[in-house]
Amino acid sequence: MIKQSIISAAIASSLLLTGCQTTSHSSNKVQPQITPATVVTTPVDFGGKKITLEQAMAHPDWLGRSPQSAFWAADSNTVVFKQKQEGTDLKDTFIVANNSAPVPVTLAELHSLGADNAIYSDNAKHQAYTFKGNIFVKAISSGEIKQLTFSSESASQLKFLLTGDIAYRVENTFYTVNVNTGQSKELVKLHLDDAPKGTLEPKGYIAQEQHNLIQYVALQHKNSKDKEQRLEQLKQQNTTIANSHFYLGKDKYLVSASLSPAGDKLIVVTANNADWRAATDIMPNYVSQNGDIDPVKARRRVAQAQATSSDVLLLDLARNNQVTLSYNSLPGFDEDVLAAVKAENAKALGETYKAVKAPRAINLISDWGWDQSAIQWNQSGTEVAVMLEAWDNKDRWIATVDFDADKFVPQHRLHDDAWVNYTYNDFGWLNNSDTLYYLSEESGYSHIYIKPLSGKSKQLTSGNYVVSHLTLSKDDSAIYFKANIEHPGLYEIYRVDPNTGVKETLTDLNGMTDYSLSPDESKLLLNHSKIMMPNELYVADAKTNAQVTRLTNTVSDAFLNKKLIAPKIVAVPSSHTEQPVYAKVYYPADYVEGEVGKKRKAVIFNHGAGYLQNSHMGWSGYFREFMFHSLLASEGYVVMDMDYRASKGYGRDWRTAIYRQMGKPEIEDLADGVKWMAEHANVDTNAVGTYGGSYGGFMTFMALFTQPDLFQAGAALRPVTDWAYYNTPYTSNILNHPDVDPIAYRRSSPIYHAEGLKNDLLINAPMIDDNVFFQDVVRLVQRLIELEKQDFETAIYPVEPHGFVQPSSWLDEYRRIYKLFKENL
Repeated sequence: MIKQSIISAAIASSLLLTGCQTTSHSSNKVQPQITPATVVTTPVDFGGKKITLEQAMAHPDWLGRSPQSAFWAADSNTVVFKQKQEGTDLKDTFIVANNSAPVPVTLAELHSLGADNAIYSDNAKHQAYTFKGNIFVKAISSGEIKQLTFSSESASQLKFLLTGDIAYRVENTFYTVNVNTGQSKELVKLHLDDAPKGTLEPKGYIAQEQHNLIQYVALQHKNSKDKEQRLEQLKQQNTTIANSHFYLGKDKYLVSASLSPAGDKLIVVTANNADWRAATDIMPNYVSQNGDIDPVKARRRVAQAQATSSDVLLLDLARNNQVTLSYNSLPGFDEDVLAAVKAENAKALGETYKAVKAPRAINLISDWGWDQSAIQWNQSGTEVAVMLEAWDNKDRWIATVDFDADKFVPQHRLHDDAWVNYTYNDFGWLNNSDTLYYLSEESGYSHIYIKPLSGKSKQLTSGNYVVSHLTLSKDDSAIYFKANIEHPGLYEIYRVDPNTGVKETLTDLNGMTDYSLSPDESKLLLNHSKIMMPNELYVADAKTNAQVTRLTNTVSDAFLNKKLIAPKIVAVPSSHTEQPVYAKVYYPADYVEGEVGKKRKAVIFNHGAGYLQNSHMGWSGYFREFMFHSLLASEGYVVMDMDYRASKGYGRDWRTAIYRQMGKPEIEDLADGVKWMAEHANVDTNAVGTYGGSYGGFMTFMALFTQPDLFQAGAALRPVTDWAYYNTPYTSNILNHPDVDPIAYRRSSPIYHAEGLKNDLLINAPMIDDNVFFQDVVRLVQRLIELEKQDFETAIYPVEPHGFVQPSSWLDEYRRIYKLFKENL
């Protein structure tokens, strides 16, 4: 049960994290806490100066420039972070040692700090990392640093081998380097080409006769064969020569490669180059550096994508052997999982479809939404697990490899009739046993499971909440994680014992909290924010009820002096599901609970991405919109920001409610929001507008086109108008592929429903948008013209990408939105 104090403070009015009362705030530099500060509450209504549209849309530097890219140094007592300089995109680096004041780091010292993705030796004596592509190793006890490479090439994929050497990758070649001597060795070189055939014997009558008749030709042929033979003998008899080359095939793209800790095997994933890298169109940039139209290459659309399957290769470096692993052992590898969808689409054409069994296209799961490899080795390198996904998005497999039989051994299959989530895919091995741990949504929510290779899986966490960001302790006694257990919008840090299943709560900060475990596993670095306060860094011991110490205080006085209205988080009853729709509500400054008489006007904001959570208790990425909503509320509007169905953080069923019907459940939720505001906030249902960008722009279209009486005006920003033109990874999850499921695309694309428009519509479109192409707006505008619609306007932004950059563009866009609501509500 969520604590009553949290309900009344965090949900109703939001809590603020502050330091000591004497701490000053500055937008120019990091101000540390002079003494350790605890988490306390302060009044929400800080400041007294009303926010203006000009200030809300100004460059976000004025807010104070929060800490970024924070990580632990090797000593587990020092925190490193970056802070953007004011007025430029350059960033400065700071360190905080033993909770003391942040100290700036000179450019000459940057190589000495370590890195967020640093690796550690098994004996915990050394840390290795890269700086500007070069490898450094640090002795943790003494702090002594040794540079192992000095090159213009970039090393990546560092790994401590069982020998103590460090393996690394440069382009398509893997090397090892000895920590003590600095001697490097080429371990294996991968070639994206067919194997050389060597000197061929003459074939055909003319070639054979040429060799018989012309001594020079025969001699050259013999000399060439002799050289090849001698080179092969040299490689076999002389150990000083690198001699491990593997040829992966011509016209291939290297998707991923992972070396075993023993350094004796390599898992390599390849795909056809044309399938992975095709850029099928251009995006004209009309405001280029030289004045010409710049034809920028653009990604292909989902309608142009063809089914592709990757090859997973097992390379045995010791035996110089290469084998392609078959998918035939994966359960369901040949199922016609889309048979019902295909039958529905065939029936619409007056045809009949009969299900067939055939191998499905399967690939390494993409790293979209996570930061780990889909290939995971155990500590000793004797086992490897690979996470795979079907091209049709309906299955995810975890499989290990039988090295003796050269085949996959299935360990887990996650099937979803809608689509398998592209997040919540963390997995790996326990350190001290051949047991897998992984996240899965099979219960309806993302939870942690463990599975011995020869045993059944065991669920470690359960409940109506989502688990993410797993970190395993070295002794396997704990898996740390982030979850929203107490409330869907409140994220804290926890850990669970894989052996007993006992769960502990480690933080109680009542907001949005992310974490990083220190290298010695004694402390947590916390990145925490509130609804009304941007993120700051904190540190705490990795134990229950530990005291939390604040490390940074970057919020500006200018921001603190603004009078902003804190939203309340409410649970809007749904007409279509048992779950409520959580939403932020900004009440007017002069609102009195239970008021009657004069009806209020209202606006509903639709967040982007679809799969995103915005009605949480932390600082929102939509900070400009937050201030805009506060401004509207100060002028008498009620503003609602809903986590409609499809939003993140509410489980699998909430996520997949839009499968094959994008724009229907979400608009039903908006209708429930309007009803709730009428009943609980004195809102006039004939004076409600809506707006949003990207997916939120798409929703604005669908609301005005399919429920034209719901809103009196709407603004669609950088909007999707036809899903067939959007990208493959996102769209095919939800709507399948257009060649398979055209019904879903016509049902879900606004351009097919444009005839429903009857109220005022503003369309704002950036012209160099490489996410939602400008073409989307162009096609819809032409459609509206041909439908002879009158109540729409279009504003274009020639230099802006999908996420606006220039403050002048932000201001122009929101002035138009503000005007739209003023004139139509």
